Amino acid sequence: MTAGWIGIGKVRAREVGDAVEITIDGLTTQAKYYKPLVYEFMRKEWSSRPSYGDYTVEILMEHVGDPPWLDLDNLAKALLDAIKGYLFHDDAQVARLLVERREGERERITIRVFPRPSVG
Repeated sequence: MTAGWIGIGKVRAREVGDAVEITIDGLTTQAKYYKPLVYEFMRKEWSSRPSYGDYTVEILMEHVGDPPWLDLDNLAKALLDAIKGYLFHDDAQVARLLVERREGERERITIRVFPRPSVG
């Protein structure tokens, strides 16, 4: 099941099956810019409650031309801090984290969060 997008500004989100996708339009070199931006979106727009269990988080930064001078580890930390308490209770629940930068058709960041299947 795919739900429609929530949000009309720089940040939008939707549920696709068990996953939550969040997109942020535009890029900046300041990772700290993203934490309050995404946090406010989650606080005002997101309605589901956080869950327990292990999660996979995939973060993709798409850029046009030369990549921005931005440390991916700082970006990941800012975004995890922003969604903590809304999609999962604590960063310790992130069992797999993939952060990638690549050239794309537009400048944006996409975050996918989904439960990690249990083994066994």
